[in-house]
Amino acid sequence: MSLSQLREIIQGTETDFLVFTQTNCPYCSLAFRVLESKELTFTDFNLDNHDGLRQEVVSQTGHRTAPVVFDLRGEEPVFIGGSDNLLDYL
Repeated sequence: MSLSQLREIIQGTETDFLVFTQTNCPYCSLAFRVLESKELTFTDFNLDNHDGLRQEVVSQTGHRTAPVVFDLRGEEPVFIGGSDNLLDYL
């Protein structure tokens, strides 16, 4: 997956947050609960279902574990990090 495809995913997302996840991820579930508790909308994009996307996300963010959270509420997407970073951010 190229950077342009990653950007397309981000630009095509119409929720407050975009959360790249993986199957059976307790930290992803924590991120969802935090966002729901703040009444923020999010899109769950499972990396296990898209070949090459995990490598592209790691390459662009340097974040190697799931979840990978972006705040899409502003003019430009903001890379937050993982669930611990999300807790600090909100």
